[in-house]
Amino acid sequence: MNLHEYQGKQLFAQYGLPVSEGIAAATVDEAVTAADTIGGERWVVKAQVHAGGRGKAGGVTLVDNKDDIRAFAQKWLGNRLVTYQT
Repeated sequence: MNLHEYQGKQLFAQYGLPVSEGIAAATVDEAVTAADTIGGERWVVKAQVHAGGRGKAGGVTLVDNKDDIRAFAQKWLGNRLVTYQT
């Protein structure tokens, strides 16, 4: 199988396995709205790619404000993330 992380989490949840809450976003506005839906004061924002090493390539970040979510989404949505596995 070739799944994104969010797809794997959906599959696990269907079979009753515990998964952390997350929302896949296809637009910048959806990414910001997802933070409101999840709640809290800090969020991990991740680019979804079919490769490992996305954190080392800048595709995962910990943010504490919605401006940073917006900036991350603007940077990565629709762009190619190159990792050591791509």
